[in-house]
Amino acid sequence: MQYQVSQMNAVRRSFVLSAIALGGAFFTNAASARTTTIQVWKDPNCGCCKDWISHLEKNGFQAVVLDQGNNAARVRLGMPQKFASCHTALIDRYVIEGHVPAEDIKRMLKEKPQALGLAVPGMPIGSPGMDGPAYGNRRDAYQVLLIQKDGSSKVFNSH
Repeated sequence: MQYQVSQMNAVRRSFVLSAIALGGAFFTNAASARTTTIQVWKDPNCGCCKDWISHLEKNGFQAVVLDQGNNAARVRLGMPQKFASCHTALIDRYVIEGHVPAEDIKRMLKEKPQALGLAVPGMPIGSPGMDGPAYGNRRDAYQVLLIQKDGSSKVFNSH
């Protein structure tokens, strides 16, 4: 009889621990899904913005696209005009300006710097959305900048 009680307790413990583990996995996946949703403000007729969004989606992000231009969003989110590009995005609490590669966004989300966000000013050839056959497969060097909340910047990555 003692053996059966002990065995039942072991089964109960195993069940409870499994339930806790599954619950934790569910909440981890739910949090992960939330952090991969990115809002993008862009002009409805911009082809390179669409290509950048495709790049993000191929890299696991879910884009919510707002085809209303990005100037007002950029101002509202606090991204200085000197870092402007053709689209502005928001993920978690970070602002993304321009053709920032998905790998750099993922790195920033992992490292969680105290910053406003990332920017690739202008529209450099070879950056995501500004690459491919339409551009003769040319690749110009460019930098991804980490934009501080005070408007200053430093190089986050070079491509």
